[in-house]
Amino acid sequence: MSSALLAVIRRDLLLALRQRSDVVNVLLFFLVVVTIVPLGVGPERNVLRMIGAGTVWVAALLASIISLARMFAQDYADGSLEQMFLAGQPGSVIVIGKILAHWLVTGAPITLAAVPISVMFDLGVEPTGTLVAALALGTPALSLLGAVGAALTLGLRGGGVLVTLLVLPLTVPVLIFGAGAVDATAGGLSAAADLLLLGGLSLAAAALAPWAIVAALRISLE
Repeated sequence: MSSALLAVIRRDLLLALRQRSDVVNVLLFFLVVVTIVPLGVGPERNVLRMIGAGTVWVAALLASIISLARMFAQDYADGSLEQMFLAGQPGSVIVIGKILAHWLVTGAPITLAAVPISVMFDLGVEPTGTLVAALALGTPALSLLGAVGAALTLGLRGGGVLVTLLVLPLTVPVLIFGAGAVDATAGGLSAAADLLLLGGLSLAAAALAPWAIVAALRISLE
């Protein structure tokens, strides 16, 4: 089972490297969003500190959503997805491998990019550390919840819009706790509660989402 999981991850990472323009476009979109906001609101430091965490989280969510199309759609179109499910491996292993690969090419770079971006918003050292920790704990939940929406809309016309409508309400708690953790640190309070809730959301999504995704994919493949 572990070898199958690693094979799926390695395959999706190789495909991402061959289509690196798609990955770069997602990261550029994230950087453009977080760059435009400071230019629009002005150089007032207090305002930038206030909106910094929320801006980064909204940009991370939007970047995650626009990258969902390549998670299942290409494999569905060329028949690879059906062959994976017919190979005898548990569907949950295939799904988890694809979600991990998606996070490695979207969530992980966004988490690392938060360090230089925090300088733009003048967040400070401790809030920056909290922001990075919150993204590391919360972006897996974005990938998991996004995968549910991508699986439910697979093969449907206008699936991109439907994914957005399905995913956005589910990710609201992640954004609230993610931004709240940074605000708590900036206010001199402990961010442990928000970070624990973020970790709990990711763990809950990891426990429940794969089974829903497998069921949705099997329906699409029938």
